[in-house]
Amino acid sequence: MKRIEMFTDGACSGNPGPGGWGTILRYNGHEKELSGGHAQTTNNRMELTAVIEGLSALKEPCAVTIYSDSKYLIDAITQRWVYKWRANGWMRNRKEPALNPDLWERLLTLLEKHQVEFIWVKGHAGHPENERCDQMAVAESRRFT
Repeated sequence: MKRIEMFTDGACSGNPGPGGWGTILRYNGHEKELSGGHAQTTNNRMELTAVIEGLSALKEPCAVTIYSDSKYLIDAITQRWVYKWRANGWMRNRKEPALNPDLWERLLTLLEKHQVEFIWVKGHAGHPENERCDQMAVAESRRFT
C-alpha cells in the first residue's frame, strides 16, 4: 500500500464569504498541489473540502497521513464526534444540527477506502507545507472578490 503525506488548509474572507482550499500530496519524493474555491462558503467547509479533494485524487487505496490546522476537522474525526452526529441523523444534540453534513458524508466515505491518520499542526506557525497550503487557499479565495 502506498504511503502518502497530505497537507491541507482552508481560508475564507469573511465567514461566510469567498473561500479557498489548498492541498499538497506527497509520495515517494514527488509532490502534487491541488486548490480551488467557492464564492460563498465558510472556513470549515474549505478545511473539509481540502481533505476531500486530496483523498479523491488518489487512484487506489493508500495509507495517508493528513496534516491540518483545523481543530474542527481533526477533533470531529479523532474524538469520533462525526460518527455520533451521523448516527443521530446529523444532529449534534437534540436541538443543534451538525454543520456540513454533505461534506462529512463525502469524507466518511473516503475514509472507508483509505487508512488515514490525522495530525494537527499549528496554523501560521512556520510549518512550510501548511504555509504553502494557506497561500494557495487565500489565492483561490481572492479570485471571488
